Amino acid sequence: MSKSLFTGIQQIGIGVPNAEEAFKWYNRNLGLDVPVFDDVARAELMTPHTNGVVRERRAILAVNMAGGGGAEIWESKNPLPIPAKEAVEFGDLGIYAMRVKSSDVKALAESLNLNVSKDPKGQDTAWLKDPYGNQIQIVPDNSWFKKRADHTGGVLGALIGVSDMDASLALYQDVLGISEMVYDTTGTFSDLAALPGGNRRVRRVLLKKPETAQGAFYKLFGNIEIELVQLIEDEPKVIMDGRSWGDLGYIHLCFDTLDMEAFKKKAADSGFPFTVDSGNTFDMGEAGGRFSYIADPDGTLLEFVETHKVPVLKKFGIFINLQKRGMEKPLPKWMVSTLGWGRVKPD
Repeated sequence: MSKSLFTGIQQIGIGVPNAEEAFKWYNRNLGLDVPVFDDVARAELMTPHTNGVVRERRAILAVNMAGGGGAEIWESKNPLPIPAKEAVEFGDLGIYAMRVKSSDVKALAESLNLNVSKDPKGQDTAWLKDPYGNQIQIVPDNSWFKKRADHTGGVLGALIGVSDMDASLALYQDVLGISEMVYDTTGTFSDLAALPGGNRRVRRVLLKKPETAQGAFYKLFGNIEIELVQLIEDEPKVIMDGRSWGDLGYIHLCFDTLDMEAFKKKAADSGFPFTVDSGNTFDMGEAGGRFSYIADPDGTLLEFVETHKVPVLKKFGIFINLQKRGMEKPLPKWMVSTLGWGRVKPD
């Protein structure tokens, strides 16, 4: 088996005005009900992406034990976060939506009173907006840790607006290894019609990296899907224009990383040097690891976390050192399941 640099999507960062309120909404509507950590700290290493200002923040990493990545619900306490200058439209540059997986899109859509349409592959899809205006796409998937009766799942990936599809594919497909092309199609699309700007002509490329049996949490994270979108005729806006990391909206997409040093070299050799690198183990409350960032060709921030310490049997204060154990070795399913012991019932 060839060595993989990534296990899956670890989380997507979402800047919100109130983390506690947002966690309750994501818990109630999408089953993101396990707070892996709830941490208050100063983001001192992120000043390259915060105009030199150290943001004070509260972050809650919420996961759904059915499988998939989590939502890192991020509230900037000081300075206060600011919204986009203009309403975000489909095809604008940056992270437009997170892709959340479901074991039954129609059933979940019905429970949330959403319309169902067909994507370019002919699969069911539905769109949901959170209370802060962030778009969420619900899509099917075949990688599950343990299916839930409510048909919810975790984060499968994201939909990202780009200005040059070929330049972006060189990063996402070649450097990151999300190499399987599910579709590459151009036109106007019925599944986008209800979205702001969804009637514009676009090129859509859906990339996939299937689950591989490497990494402590590979079975929980499952597949990766990234859809890249390029406007064909209109001029896109930059979603984060005039703002910085930690402001309102989607602030980054994070990949669970197995070998940070190998990825650092590969990224730099390909023209995508780290903009942030914590170097050694960085304390993240009840977890710890090394994290880094790169920017895609349009400045969209991608985070990479090599997890070193993780809470298992958290109620008893038991943690596992993954560096000593071996980064690529999967944890037993029962051990991963203990993360779910911290589940918070929805209001």
